[in-house]
Amino acid sequence: MGIYEELQARGLIAQVTDEERIRDLVNHGKAVFYIGFDPTADSLHVGHFMALCLMKRLQEAGNKPIALIGGGTGYIGDPSGRTDMRSMMTPEQIQHNCDCFKKQMSKFIDFSDGKALMVNNADWLLDLNYVEVLREVGPHFSVNRMLTAECYKQRMEKGLSFLEFNYMIMQAYDFYALFQKYGCNLQFGGDDQWSNMLAGTELIRRKLGEDAGAMTITLLLNSEGKKMGKTQSGAVWLDENKTSPFEFYQYWRNVADADVLKCIRMLTFLPLEEIDKMDSWEGAQLNTAKEILAYELTKLVHGEEEAKRAQESARALFSQGNAAEMPTTELAEGDFADGTIDILSMLVKAELVSSRSEARRTVEQGGASVDGEKVTDIKAVFAKDTFAGEGVILKKGKKKFRRLVAK
Repeated sequence: MGIYEELQARGLIAQVTDEERIRDLVNHGKAVFYIGFDPTADSLHVGHFMALCLMKRLQEAGNKPIALIGGGTGYIGDPSGRTDMRSMMTPEQIQHNCDCFKKQMSKFIDFSDGKALMVNNADWLLDLNYVEVLREVGPHFSVNRMLTAECYKQRMEKGLSFLEFNYMIMQAYDFYALFQKYGCNLQFGGDDQWSNMLAGTELIRRKLGEDAGAMTITLLLNSEGKKMGKTQSGAVWLDENKTSPFEFYQYWRNVADADVLKCIRMLTFLPLEEIDKMDSWEGAQLNTAKEILAYELTKLVHGEEEAKRAQESARALFSQGNAAEMPTTELAEGDFADGTIDILSMLVKAELVSSRSEARRTVEQGGASVDGEKVTDIKAVFAKDTFAGEGVILKKGKKKFRRLVAK
């Protein structure tokens, strides 16, 4: 089985152009491919996970990845999947975010000895002359056709700025620039990027001829990845300072039964033969599958030692009611009134809720527990001595945990 067939078997490929040529390229290690990352935050999140894993798989098969950081397109903002316009970032914010991406990507991609490239589209986009772009690129884009793209149609009712309207042109120009500068012959992206990617392929062929050889492939990358990247409490980050290894492990440990095997197939590097045997798993076996998923992905992002610690802590949490490596909040003297603290204050202090009103709703709806005991009284208080030693485990729902200890 070639790498192309493996990607198909893992359920990653959604649409392609020139399938036989793409199959030949990637199976014989001849692809120079890029995936773009817009620097809208100072950390990648699990919504980027499929892209990073894909780049790792293809590089291990002999192909050359180009990680394109959108330092230039970051000035505009991708309208895909959004109902409003992105806030404008300063050049300093964009550069800081780009620097953070580089460090995180190196865990997945080997950039040594020219085996992969990391480039910033600010290097060419910011130097473009507006009139030259209109003359050089503008004739190759039909406004009527652009407006039929899904990424634009969903914004038409609320309003699409001319700034964002240019995003497709800028992304298309990226592929054109990468093709000329680095011999990039293939681009990968999520299914919500299909129109933008096709625009890049067509721009190259129209400017350089039908035989230019640029091709496009789209994965189940953003449609699945963006779901994975968000939880009720926000993003699950790859930066351990934003999402601890334990929290990262717990996120994957708590995926839905219906999704666990799909995630194992798409995201882990376990052999397909091993994964195929799991297809018949059900009941308690799915909990084992979730542990496998959580461990493998935590190891990939944070290393084997952290993955083992997170797994041991998670098991201790469910078997004994506490876990030494769980994210911890220390309660200071000022957090106690007359030697006690109420359940609402505990939830707020632990940052499991954003306000006392949310804490009240959580308790009233039966979503709060202390050391495995459900707390339904919003006036419940706990003495300071309760938090001595290893403290207590405060839970909100099934997925959010925090250990509270007294200083």
